Amino acid sequence: MTVLDGKKTSNDIKNEITEKVKLLKKNGYRAPHLAAVIVGNDGASLTYVGSKVRACERIGFESTLISLEDSISEDDLLKKVNDLNKNDKIDGYIVQLPLPKHIDSQKILMAVDPNKDVDGFHPTNFGKMALNLPTFISATPHGIMELLKRYNVPTEGKHTVVIGRSDIVGKPISILMGLKTKPGNSTVTLAHSRTKNIDELVSEADIIISALGIPNFVKAEMVKDGAVIIDVGITRVKDDSEKGYKIVGDVDYESVANKSSFITPVPGGVGPMTIAMLLTNTLQAFEQKII
Repeated sequence: MTVLDGKKTSNDIKNEITEKVKLLKKNGYRAPHLAAVIVGNDGASLTYVGSKVRACERIGFESTLISLEDSISEDDLLKKVNDLNKNDKIDGYIVQLPLPKHIDSQKILMAVDPNKDVDGFHPTNFGKMALNLPTFISATPHGIMELLKRYNVPTEGKHTVVIGRSDIVGKPISILMGLKTKPGNSTVTLAHSRTKNIDELVSEADIIISALGIPNFVKAEMVKDGAVIIDVGITRVKDDSEKGYKIVGDVDYESVANKSSFITPVPGGVGPMTIAMLLTNTLQAFEQKII
């Protein structure tokens, strides 16, 4: 059994980007610039955006954090998005989700310039991804593919079962795993809340990618020997520790690990890769402008 170490791999990617930024500056270019828009005071969002800003500092990117009151109107937020679209000094930006209930998230994401959409959420970029054209791939699916690539996990001809059909993870990773690429070329089944006999379906899978958000959903009896396990789930579960909670994935790691050929831990698997791939997308956005 091999642990797919997202923490180490993400650090490797950040080190590679750091060297590229040094070379850009040596050749007279400015550093790539990532902006993040956060609306309100959601604790998890603040933590996530803060880690993005720190990552930018570490690799030599410029970063801008735009904090807005949760009372902001949809029109005013759209104006902020338009300002970022027009700002040539900003190469890529994200609008951190979730947004307040009075704001239509889809409307905001649609307003983002696809050439600056480093989250890869815009339909233009999603469509390009599906057609295997150069584009920004959303960070979590991108991170999964990068882990599979760097660890040389066999995917061709394998049966992949993706659990969960979210726009951010489930749908894009199911498309990516079926593309004529390496990794890829697998036969994909997308399972969801309406799927019948899901236990039986998962038990036949060579590769299981779970993005459900239900702690310890995937049990050992659902997994065949030698399966590849990618756990995207991150749920805070209360415990007696000083923090008052622990992070738990969709997979019952203790029981499943011994049956798997490759497995991602939680935390330290897919999670760290997400920020690394956001930085990769930002570098790509910058390079597109100078080529």
